[in-house]
Amino acid sequence: LMLLILLGMLLQIPAYFFDFNKDILRPVLEILGIVGLIMIVLEAALDLKLTKEKWPTIWKSSLSALLGLLVTAFAIAAIFNYFLGLGQTTALIYAIPLAIMSSAIVIPSVENIDEEKKEFMIYESTIADILGIMFFYLLIANAGESSTKVVILDVVGNISWTISLSIIVSYLLVFVFQNIKTEVKLFLLIAVLLLLYSIGKLLSLSSLLIILVFGVVLQNSKLFFFGFMKKWLKPDAIKVVLKDFKLITSESSFVVRSFFFVIFGITLSLSSLLSIQVFLISGLVLGSIYLLRFAILKLIIRKDLKPQLYIAPRGLVTILLFFGIPEENAVEDFESGILLFTIIVTSIIMTVSLIKNSQRDGEESTEDMVQSEESSIL
Repeated sequence: LMLLILLGMLLQIPAYFFDFNKDILRPVLEILGIVGLIMIVLEAALDLKLTKEKWPTIWKSSLSALLGLLVTAFAIAAIFNYFLGLGQTTALIYAIPLAIMSSAIVIPSVENIDEEKKEFMIYESTIADILGIMFFYLLIANAGESSTKVVILDVVGNISWTISLSIIVSYLLVFVFQNIKTEVKLFLLIAVLLLLYSIGKLLSLSSLLIILVFGVVLQNSKLFFFGFMKKWLKPDAIKVVLKDFKLITSESSFVVRSFFFVIFGITLSLSSLLSIQVFLISGLVLGSIYLLRFAILKLIIRKDLKPQLYIAPRGLVTILLFFGIPEENAVEDFESGILLFTIIVTSIIMTVSLIKNSQRDGEESTEDMVQSEESSIL
């Protein structure tokens, strides 16, 4: 992530000499952003396995993700409101991207930690991504409303209608694609999902919910196809589709992320990185992220908080949502350096924490081997 952003920043040098207009990259960022969001939600949904054994981990990680998102978003919004003079709604719109943990960074990073902690982090980061993206777009859609009652009714109605439609569409897609015999069907499926996302946007629905529900239904098809619907399911065909689809989704997501971070680096204002105000506000944002995360994990997990406490990276979703803020809610002189500082520092803290955790696990395994050898000798 940091290398890709750095590459983009270095490309600003030839761009300056050739008088390249960076503003023409904004539409490209928007397109990559939309595709990136769809891929992130889809990739995250395909990792959500719903089983009885994992229920304790699922509810704890879900509660941690929800509390972490809400409390951190409001804390960062208060910082922006006080120090930058942003209005309450605008401050919250800018705060939500910084309150979301990046599952795109977390999932590959926790591969070698304890299995229970790994599952907790995968579920927490995945759910935080999904909830954060939904919260962001629902807030923007209702930013102009003055009545709280109207907002609540609109949000509840929107989500209920979208979920109902999503479940029907998901059943149809799973049924149709398990019966397609041709090899060329995975990119067709992605194209259909992009079309559904666009239709959902036109109908003012929570489009990402459609993607989320489809991913969950595909991953947990045996759970959703129950009773008389079991006879419609072809488990072997679904297994092949799921395996190939996860591969194509993760690779497509990687390509989109790579281009996005490079272009983000090109569009960054380097002068903002030298601002004392940016440095101080970034410090307050980081402080609120880790203090509140400690309090929430202490409440939910209660013991052995390492390395989960330090695994709170901000990344692709943060940048995607930041560039997704509509013009009517945008603040022209908002310093993008705050985003960059937060992304870099949270990534470094996570990396150092995981290295230390790996070293500690290595030392413990060595001690166990020595003790077992001594006991066998005795």
